[in-house]
Amino acid sequence: VQLQASGGGLVQAGGSLRLSCRASGRTYGNLHMGWFRQAPGKDREFVAFITWKGSTIYYGDSVKGRFTISRDNAPNTVTLEMNRLEPEDTAVYYCAADDVVPNPERESEYSYWGQGTEVTVSS
Repeated sequence: VQLQASGGGLVQAGGSLRLSCRASGRTYGNLHMGWFRQAPGKDREFVAFITWKGSTIYYGDSVKGRFTISRDNAPNTVTLEMNRLEPEDTAVYYCAADDVVPNPERESEYSYWGQGTEVTVSS
């Protein structure tokens, strides 16, 4: 499985960005997908998770109410809509995937990772 993340960039505080992660290489529809982020000098942080059917979604506490994860299995893409961005959201964002994810907030649950896309929020 290959994951390709895109959509990062520079935005002012209060603005919005949409990240996408496209999967290829196998039957995408059976993969659960997650987003993580890593700010400079900090550990990687859980952002959001969605099951392969889209029936279960989780968010990290710091993004609840501002970020929305969704997926479209037809073009093999999961999207992270980020609104009301804050400077604290500045990080490299990574998409991740696996067939079984008992604990979506743990990095170790995911076998497949994208290369990361950088988000910078200016104050």
